[in-house]
Amino acid sequence: MKIVKFLGNFFIFLSLFLLFLIFGPVSVQEVNYQTRQILNINPPLAPTNTDFSILIPKITASAPIIAQTDPFDKEKYTSALKKGVAHAQGSALPGQPGNVYLFAHSTDSFYNVGKYNAVFYLIGKLEKKDKIYIYYKSIKYTYEVTDKAIVNPEETKYLNRLSEENTLTLQTCYPPGTTFKRLIVIAKEIY
Repeated sequence: MKIVKFLGNFFIFLSLFLLFLIFGPVSVQEVNYQTRQILNINPPLAPTNTDFSILIPKITASAPIIAQTDPFDKEKYTSALKKGVAHAQGSALPGQPGNVYLFAHSTDSFYNVGKYNAVFYLIGKLEKKDKIYIYYKSIKYTYEVTDKAIVNPEETKYLNRLSEENTLTLQTCYPPGTTFKRLIVIAKEIY
């Protein structure tokens, strides 16, 4: 049985290597993610701070959140995204009723994922019931993924999403390295 598992892992690594040779560099984040999945490794993960930060264990993402970032002012959100994840101005804050809207880079191109603050590069891997933790003013808020969507950039209805539940919306560009579409991940607060 160990030989079969070893051979399976070997062929997966060989496949990733071949993809690298055929299609160019594979992101370090993607390789690390696939390796953790194959070997069933869940490294410990800590928030960058407890003032305002995000932690997504499945994709080992941890970053500070820059509050009240204007999503329509490119200069302001570009500055915020260099430091971490941006919280959309006017959306709810954790602990308030409504939708907490966060956005971040996937990357400028797939071969530069390591150079840029590409916190959300792997959010497409999130599935229903995966957990997302937001730390705000030293309180940990737990969210569970409920839905995912790929939408056009002009579809802003998710920004003003109304719900009777406290929700969290994550947004990044899709596919990574482009600005063609937006990947939206929706989660609800659980207690």
